[in-house]
Amino acid sequence: MEVLDQVRAAVLGHFGVESADAASVTFLGLEPIDILRIPDGEFVHYSTLGGSRHPMTDPAAALADPVRGPRAELVLTLRGGAGAGSGLTRTLGVLVAAPAVEGVVLQADALLDLGEPIWANAPFTAVLLGDSEIPEVVLPDPADPVRFLTVAPITATEAAWVRIRGAAALRDAWQEAGIDVRDPARPAASL
Repeated sequence: MEVLDQVRAAVLGHFGVESADAASVTFLGLEPIDILRIPDGEFVHYSTLGGSRHPMTDPAAALADPVRGPRAELVLTLRGGAGAGSGLTRTLGVLVAAPAVEGVVLQADALLDLGEPIWANAPFTAVLLGDSEIPEVVLPDPADPVRFLTVAPITATEAAWVRIRGAAALRDAWQEAGIDVRDPARPAASL
């Protein structure tokens, strides 16, 4: 079974579905990336499929190892899903392609600032990555496992807060204010 087949099976199995709608995005010089859309009651889960095709490489490394290195896919969960407009699929593709395009290594607590709305008219211009409940997909040795990372849309003010105080401080502020980051119409944290 190929890496992406295993990743797809892990995502679908985690959410208890047999199939999902998928949209594909392509960028010049990269293999296509699929974005799976999985309705789940009041939530909609969006999962990338393609970021884990190759290991991420530290931009300071002299040579890229074609087998070893961290691999990741991104998962965004939104309440209702209706609040996420056009452009979300492209944005998730851009985020998961960042390792191949910009040499970024995707990991928990990473801040990725797009500088533009994540979807049309969204107040969110950046994302904060976190650990996911989806278990890692173990690959044959010597390949590293595929990790799933959650995507939390954040405002420019919240992104500045992360730069100054760190990801944990922003998550604490959300918790204190009772903010559900899965709500596409949520207010920004008062910082």
